[in-house]
Amino acid sequence: MTTRTESVDTPAGEARITWHPATARTARLVLAVSHGAGGGIEARDLRALAAALPAQGVTVALVEQPWRVAGKKVAAAPKVLDEGWRGLWPALAGPGLPVVAGGRSAGARVACRTAAELGAAGVLALAFPLHPPGRPEKSRAGELTGAGRPTLVVQGGRDPFGRPDEFPPPTAQAAYELVEVPHADHGFAVPKKAGPTQEETLEVITGAVSAWLAGLPL
Repeated sequence: MTTRTESVDTPAGEARITWHPATARTARLVLAVSHGAGGGIEARDLRALAAALPAQGVTVALVEQPWRVAGKKVAAAPKVLDEGWRGLWPALAGPGLPVVAGGRSAGARVACRTAAELGAAGVLALAFPLHPPGRPEKSRAGELTGAGRPTLVVQGGRDPFGRPDEFPPPTAQAAYELVEVPHADHGFAVPKKAGPTQEETLEVITGAVSAWLAGLPL
């Protein structure tokens, strides 16, 4: 598979997209996923999706936000992150395919906040930071339930930013699906004594995302 990198000017600065084109005969959608506040597109879950989904007709676009491209160690404010994502959207929509907005952690929050206005086909929230560790009263559930698009949450069973059982139940007005990744932390790492291997854990993630994408009404 041949990847290509594209630089995009946004109101928040230069961003970067690494494209992993669909290898199936017909590409059916673009899955655009961004990183969190503490890392980049080398995150294990993002790499796994980029490796697994192109064979299923999904072009994966790994997005580096301007603060990361600029070499800064601290993420920009939420408003600036949203500006960068909005500025990237025309490039993501460039192939002429439906675009699913996604991200991990802070990137998932950006996708949720902007999905409806940008016309995303859906939202993929990897390791959604429901609250700061140890501060469940500081809930960000409203961002998730207010996405206004079909949404899949993939959450580690021992994520300190929000365990699966801490999420509010879906409602008719705020529907979303949640898949638990057993024993996984915020970065989807699993302890060796947990049982499932790291490879098996990543297969849970890619399998869940693949099945959900296949069922989207595009």
